[in-house]
Amino acid sequence: MILNYRHKGLAELADTDRSAKIRPDLWVRTVRRLDAIATAKTPEALRLPGFDFHPLQGVPRRYSVHVNGPWCLTFGWEGENAVDVDLENYH
Repeated sequence: MILNYRHKGLAELADTDRSAKIRPDLWVRTVRRLDAIATAKTPEALRLPGFDFHPLQGVPRRYSVHVNGPWCLTFGWEGENAVDVDLENYH
């Protein structure tokens, strides 16, 4: 389950499959990844083809999954839940 979002457009996208705050060409891939994050019980369950899942360095511990180009979803993990899910442009 996803407990909260850092990026305001992600909550809207997760609920309605569209958001004016996120580029339309990212919608489908982002929703697929949000669905996978929401159903995962551990971060390691996201080691799926095309997701390029990896832990990020630093404290607190965060993780990343690739969306498209430089865009990634980053998130923390508490128990069986993702927290502070964000859409970031890594370049």
